[in-house]
Amino acid sequence: MTPIDDKTRTELEAAAFRRLRDHLRQRTDVQNIDLMNLAGFCRNCLANWYRDAAEENGLAMNKDEAREAFYGMPYEEWRKAHQREASPAAQEAFETRRHG
Repeated sequence: MTPIDDKTRTELEAAAFRRLRDHLRQRTDVQNIDLMNLAGFCRNCLANWYRDAAEENGLAMNKDEAREAFYGMPYEEWRKAHQREASPAAQEAFETRRHG
């Protein structure tokens, strides 16, 4: 593999993040609880990490601003349009994972 300088690495990582963000924006059928149960993170986690990175760089950003940046719309709007009630199995898996 060709050595990669820090600037290029950052650009590649940012591009990968944007691609993941865009993919999850298109896959509204994939619920956050399913992501949490399978991967241990969800859209909200990614928005939180985005906010953390902003704050580490001296940019003030609240939770709602970070979620809107990640979801592409206000979080409550996304929830109304795309979030559905989690199945009992998904809820049980989430609770077991959290407390297990």
